[in-house]
Amino acid sequence: MYNEYPSSVVPGATVWHSARTSFGEVLPDGCMDLVWRDGDVMVAGPDTRPFTVTASSAPQVGLRFPPGLLPHLLGLPAAHLRNLRVPLADVIGGREAARVVGLDQADVADAFETFGRSRLTAMGPPDPVVGAAAHLLRTGSVVADVAIATRLSVRSLHRLSTRSFGYGPKTLAGILRLQRAQDLASRGVASAVVAAECGYADQAHLIRESRRITGRPFGALRQAGSDANRSTPLPSGSATVA
Repeated sequence: MYNEYPSSVVPGATVWHSARTSFGEVLPDGCMDLVWRDGDVMVAGPDTRPFTVTASSAPQVGLRFPPGLLPHLLGLPAAHLRNLRVPLADVIGGREAARVVGLDQADVADAFETFGRSRLTAMGPPDPVVGAAAHLLRTGSVVADVAIATRLSVRSLHRLSTRSFGYGPKTLAGILRLQRAQDLASRGVASAVVAAECGYADQAHLIRESRRITGRPFGALRQAGSDANRSTPLPSGSATVA
């Protein structure tokens, strides 16, 4: 069971609630999350591979931040948390984390949003170049063109991407492009058209990229999305903790 809705407090963020009744995988999405379960709060770092989750009836609540925002709010390079789930207290200290640790489930979503807003006030707005780079990569721009558009050298763009997203711009572009392909497929768009719309060389290229990033052919992602749309949203972007 899974549901989500846009945050009304943190720009671009998504609040989600989940209770898994079977084993599954969370796919890379370029984002980072705060995740609550049984009073504990974890930071879910950026993934480069599917993250296996176990079945559990224990509910979880999360706040998924858009690419690049949570590392800025935590004051920690995203690369330090790549493919990791780490207690929030270990990242920002027990005193700061106490605002969201140990809460009842009903209070978590509001507390996460308040936490995100207060950290944004304390840290100031993120570098607008981070958001611009993520947008350009999501819409299919190649790395060299993103560097030109953001007035960065390719090397500087790579450093910014590693710090803000957890990996280089080419990796982020592949993840975000596949997400866009999944979204189109969930609307019933044919795979060949999806490939063309998302800038893949052809449908075979889309299939290869799907296997490389998720370990699954694109047809399997399409079917999973179709099955989920008949019941609850597919939580491919939620960073559920095992």
